[in-house]
Order: sequence, then structure tokens, then C-alpha cells
Amino acid sequence: MSDTTIYLKDYQPPTFAVTTVSLDFDLYDDHAIVKNHMHVQRLHPGDLYLYGDTLELISIALNDAPLAATAYRLIGEDLVVTACPDACTLTIVTRIRPQDNTKLSGLYRSNHLFCTQCEAEGFRRMTYFPDRSDVLALYTTRITADKSQYPVLLSNGHLMGSGDLDHGRHWALWQDPFKKPSYLFALVAGRLACVTDYFTTCSGQSVELRIYVEPGNEDKCAHAMASLKKSMRWDEEQYGREYDLSLFMIVAVSDFNMGAMENKGLNIFNSKYILAHPNTATDQDYIEVESVVGHEYFHNWTGNRVTCRDWFQLSLKEGLTVFRDQEFSADLN
Repeated sequence: MSDTTIYLKDYQPPTFAVTTVSLDFDLYDDHAIVKNHMHVQRLHPGDLYLYGDTLELISIALNDAPLAATAYRLIGEDLVVTACPDACTLTIVTRIRPQDNTKLSGLYRSNHLFCTQCEAEGFRRMTYFPDRSDVLALYTTRITADKSQYPVLLSNGHLMGSGDLDHGRHWALWQDPFKKPSYLFALVAGRLACVTDYFTTCSGQSVELRIYVEPGNEDKCAHAMASLKKSMRWDEEQYGREYDLSLFMIVAVSDFNMGAMENKGLNIFNSKYILAHPNTATDQDYIEVESVVGHEYFHNWTGNRVTCRDWFQLSLKEGLTVFRDQEFSADLN
């Protein structure tokens, strides 16, 4: 993908809305097959522009019928559907190679763990999509992988089902009930240990809290879990913002390329900002864990449920959330 300067004055609203997205990830050691079934609805005249990056296109279908080669074209890495009805379903199948993804953007595999980082434009490295922050859709995600190597399969929202398959493989189906932009999509698959707790919201709803870590690090999660519960209570008391799912998950892995990422319902952290043990952690370590856990949780409302139109509005989510996490840290310390 070549670097292109983007100017605010060139902003154009999306030609199509995406109402629902059904993703099917079939994970293997040397590749992954991604099936993207999406419903699109026209908003303005023009072609359907789908961003892509380092993708191998296997097939594309319109309303379950193979799309004629004359009905779409590739422009660089991107795919443009020129004969798109006002409302239709598109099914796009791509092959990607997460083990070769050294950019650590999109889906990558490191140390036998699949992980995603989609902000700002990583989603297009998994499938062709209108990968921009002003296209919000409902996501359902099915993950299939080898059960012995990848016993934990995670994505956004709630677990709707799981089961075993032939040849030692298994599947999990996740559904996020809230619309979100593609940069908030997340997927994790691997061998992880889980620490669990619960939080009761101001309206009496029970929320299950899970922190997934590499096996052997379970005894270093107590402060992060306490910080998460303090963040949830503080946001209710100071801003009237109650958590909106029955499950909140954090994954902390040493190979995550960012400090932390606020994916809806499935925050992904570098281990530095989750793991803290009284025998080894400094006061500064404890402060940073509390601050970053709070920051990513606060994004649930300032960033996720209320998001940016474009990346020129980044301060509307990051600046506001930094202010909120600083107020949180000031109140607690």
C-alpha cells in the first residue's frame, strides 16, 4: 500500500452503508481463509469502494451469485464494485497469511497466538471492506481453529455458541449487539489462562469480567481487575455511563504491538499494562496499570458507542478519554 496524503477538505461521506457483517475466520498455521458476508445499502450515487491491503481474492458473489469480472475492478490494492444494486449482499472470500504479517496490523500470528490490531486501517488487511470510521455495522464472527493449539477463541460481544469439529478442530460464534466501525473489531485465538470476576452495575445488571493472560501469569492480574471494577463504578458515578454488555474481556499478551486497544468488549493489552505483582512491581507500575485499564474502559462510551467521523476527529475520542482517565486517576490517588 503506497502512502497517500489525506486532506480533511477531501472528505466525502460513504456511498454505501453496511448494515450487518458476518465474518468466518478459518485459521491454520500457514494461512487463514476469511469469508465476509455483508449487507450493504446505498446512501449516495456512486460505486461501492472496498479497501484492501495484501489480500488474495478467492471469490466474490453478489446476492449469492458469482459476480461477473466486468462488474468489479481492482484499483491498486482496493476493490471497486461498479454494478452494485441499491441494496444487496456481498460475499467475499480472501486468503491471508497472518504468520507473515510483520506490520502487526490486521490479523497476525506470533508465538502460537492469533491477534488483531485494526486501528486505524488494519481491517482491510483481512478482507475487502469500506474500512473507515463512519461506516458502522453489526458484526457476527465465527472462528474455527485447531483445538489443541488454539483452545481459546475470542471476538467482540457475546458468545452465542461453540463446539467441536472433525480433525481436532473447533469453532466459536460471537455476536456484538452494538454497531461499531471496523477499527474496533477484534479476534484472539490461542492458549490462554483466564482470571474471572463479576461487577454489578448501577441498574443491578451482572457483568462477567475476564482477564486472559499467558499461562503462569494469573497471579499478576489482581490489581488490573480491581482497577477495572473501579473504572466501571467511577464512570457510573461521575458520568452516568453504565456498561452495556454482560461480558467484558481483557487479553494481555507480550506480543501485542500497541500499549492497549479499546476494541468493543474485548480490550487487548500489552502485558506491561496488566501484569503487576506486589513482589516485583513498582508504584509507577501500579499507577500505569490503573490509568491504562481505566483509559481503555472509558473508551466504551467516548470512542466506541460515540465514535469519530474521520481520523481528523481523533481528539474527540482520544483527547476526551485522556481527560477522563486523568480525572479518574486524580480522584483515586
